[in-house]
This record gives sequence, structure tokens and C-alpha cells, in this order.
Amino acid sequence: MLEVNPKLEAQNLAESRRKFIKNVSFASVLFLTGGMKSLSAAEVFQLRNKVKLRFVVASDIHYGQAKTPFDDNINTAIQQINQFHHEHHLHFCVMNGDLIHNDKSFMPQIKTKLDGLKMRHYVTRGNHDMVSLEEWEQVWETPTHHDTVINNNALIFGDSSNEKGEYISPNLDWLENKFIEHQDKKNILLFIHIPQIVTLPSGINTPSFLSLLKKYKNIKAVFHGHDHMQDTAKVIEGVPFIYDSHVGGDWGTTYHGFRVVEIMKDNTLVTYMMNPTTKMNPFSC
Repeated sequence: MLEVNPKLEAQNLAESRRKFIKNVSFASVLFLTGGMKSLSAAEVFQLRNKVKLRFVVASDIHYGQAKTPFDDNINTAIQQINQFHHEHHLHFCVMNGDLIHNDKSFMPQIKTKLDGLKMRHYVTRGNHDMVSLEEWEQVWETPTHHDTVINNNALIFGDSSNEKGEYISPNLDWLENKFIEHQDKKNILLFIHIPQIVTLPSGINTPSFLSLLKKYKNIKAVFHGHDHMQDTAKVIEGVPFIYDSHVGGDWGTTYHGFRVVEIMKDNTLVTYMMNPTTKMNPFSC
């Protein structure tokens, strides 16, 4: 039997903690019964043994956008997410729309890039993913509306655009059928690129969307991309709506980051932005 060196173990823990706290560039938010509470990076690190589900959501890669280092951007993001996965196991990753920038010839290329992720991963269509339904399915082997279940959590992926890049509502009938199908699951996690509530940043007006969400109490959170300036969260009528900044593109926050989401053993949700290259000011609300 190998003997554990307490001193070495303590040193490794201290180094892991130091690195984690350094890289949490956006202060954490804890959701409790529809409310928000600010947490420090140190507090989040202390909760790591209470996590039952951990995943990453990122968006707005804009692969192929002219005059941007789009190849470097996605290579860096994949390396950072894989490194995080190596140190803090991820159950999955979601790339939440605008995978490419208009030119459909880049879609197979971004698929090859994302296949470099070391965990299972899912994608949604954004307004710059200008491909037909058939072309989407040919590359991703899944419809633009799809769902799956991981550890009694239903993941539902909605489509909020079309081949022309128009802003549209996801298929609400399909969504409701999925909410009904998964109403016995512990949580429903919904991923849609374009916000469907006009009071949200860059949102469009789909009044029946919020009404639908409010009917199903196990909808834990809704995740959006689209607005590159947003790395915050907002609770509307008890439903958390969460943004994740951007991976690429030529505008947005001053950093390229990704969001980590952790569902704890008591079913509370902790989420924070990771940005290993630039330290940001803490968020409070």
C-alpha cells in the first residue's frame, strides 16, 4: 500500500486552491430558491466536494470571422476547458450557438475542432450559424432541437434562428412536450442562444416563453449566448437566465471566457466565469 505524504498532499491542495482562485475571474453566484448570493472564489473552492454535476457552457465562437484570430481563439478555449476538466471533472460541455460566422463552409471545421474536447459536448444553433436543418444534421448528427438526460438532469437544446440568421422563437410546442416528458427529472437545464425575453440584454419578445417556463418548477436555469458583453445572471419571476460572455468574435467583454456551472448535493446551483488569462473585478448583486 502506498503511503500518503501529508505534507505533499497539503502542498498540492494549496497549489490547486491558489490556481483556482487566480483563474476565477468573475465572482461566483449562488442560486438559492430563486435568489442570488455573491460568493468568493475561495468559498467556491471549499464547496468542490459537494458538487454532484459540473459542466461548462460557452458560446459565440464565430469561427471564420474575417480579421479575427478565430483559430487561436477556439484552440485556446478548448485547451483551457480540457485543462479545467483534467483538474475538476466535467460531466459535459455546451457550445451555445454562433459556432461559425455566416459562412457554412466552416461548419465541418468547427465540428472537427470541438471534437478535441475531452468530455461529451453538445451544440445549439445561433443566428450566425447560417446552415439549413439538413446541413446542420449532416454535420452534427442531431436535430437543432434535441435533448438528453445526464444523472437525472434533462438537458434541452432549443433552436432560436434559421438559415437566414433571423431571430426566432424556439418551437414552443416541442419545448412543452419535452418539459412534460422530463417533469419527473430532478432538474431541467435549457440552452437557447438568443434570449426570448425583451427585458433581457439582446432579447427578443416571446411572451409565451416565460409563461411556459413558469409552469414547470424543475426548470433550474436557462443559458444564453448572443450578447458578447454579458457575463452575468438575472432572475426573472423565479427563473435564472445566465450568460457566458464570448469565445470569439470582434466585440464583447475584454476577455474570452467560459462559464462553469455546478449543481450541489443539496440541489443549489453555483456558477462562475473562468478566465485564465485576465483577472476581472468581482461581481456582486
